[in-house]
Amino acid sequence: MAGTPSKPNKITKIEIFRVPPRWLFVRVETEQGIVGWGEGTLEGHTEAIEGAYKDLTERFVGWDADQIQDIWQHAYRSRFYRGGPVLMSALSGLDIALWDIKGKKHGVPIWQLLGGKVRDRVKVYVWVGGDKPADVLDGAAERRAQGFTAVKMNGTDAVDWIDSPTLLQDTVSRVRDVKSLGLDVGIDFHGRLHKGMAKQLAKALEPLKPLFIEEPLLPTQPEEIADLARMVSTPIALGERLYSRHDFRPYLERRAIDIAQPDVAHCGGISELHRLASYTETYDVALAPHCPLGPIALAACMQVDIAAPNFAIQEMSLQMHYNEGADLLTYLVDPTVFTVKNGYVEALYGPGLGIEINEALVREAASKHISEKAWRNAVWKGEDGGLREW
Repeated sequence: MAGTPSKPNKITKIEIFRVPPRWLFVRVETEQGIVGWGEGTLEGHTEAIEGAYKDLTERFVGWDADQIQDIWQHAYRSRFYRGGPVLMSALSGLDIALWDIKGKKHGVPIWQLLGGKVRDRVKVYVWVGGDKPADVLDGAAERRAQGFTAVKMNGTDAVDWIDSPTLLQDTVSRVRDVKSLGLDVGIDFHGRLHKGMAKQLAKALEPLKPLFIEEPLLPTQPEEIADLARMVSTPIALGERLYSRHDFRPYLERRAIDIAQPDVAHCGGISELHRLASYTETYDVALAPHCPLGPIALAACMQVDIAAPNFAIQEMSLQMHYNEGADLLTYLVDPTVFTVKNGYVEALYGPGLGIEINEALVREAASKHISEKAWRNAVWKGEDGGLREW
């Protein structure tokens, strides 16, 4: 028996909310009264994202919310200029909200719409230390008590293009200290090191067997990162500053990475994150989505994690050093959905994203936060006054 086309579920409203600590939430409502939530946070560039949403609102109010792929393609391809952090982050938030709507409409979690789950729970890690790492041992002990089995920390403070090798000794000591607690440790180089220093630090850390080293060089250097990958056995991870499959391509073709870290709030949302999972699997590369962001982004990551065979581990921002004024669980009606036990969070089974946002609190926080200056990352300079990578 032939089916009949479903009635369009038109988008009637797109709203954005700038909320503490540095997040941008997106609320999409349809004529059937279904509300979807997304996150289009781009840390340090909030106003640019807000401008991009003015354009997306003008373009897509009145479109059928069920047509996620068509909306994604038009948002990405129908204008001459495409890609990049601003446009892709804005598209990400809209895409996540549309998937939330579709899941709620059909009464299933998004991972069911992606082919079903291949695991029952998601392995997670969390941060210790801050931008300028120092004593991380107490923080690591606290994380272990919270139920985590893996953590991530920054490798260094600001470092010059070529600097004293003695600056790297503290990093090795910190990693050794944290591993003494029985925790796995990922080391975020954060693109702060240039080639001459990154090679030394990667070699020095290799005997300690880190879980991974992240952004060993800036993402503008695929050839040099590939060279580094051949020098050490430590898994190389990156991807937060890559915004599509096309950006990942040179790294995959050069066999430069072992772990892909796309950010669902920057890479085009659930649609592109799911495609990236399959794309990276082709190259025997693990998926570990980047997510130092809010609960909507984390839930969106988990929907893909649960359905992706090559998923490895998920970042979460619980009590992260950037979370001033609000934390990962603040805007949730039921924060227990992200409970960590023995290093894992259970799969989300609620419809859509599987979380419920406290809309009243979001609106209240946004009404106060909109008049405050948006978050900016620090600007670091060396002793000579020259700019250094943050």
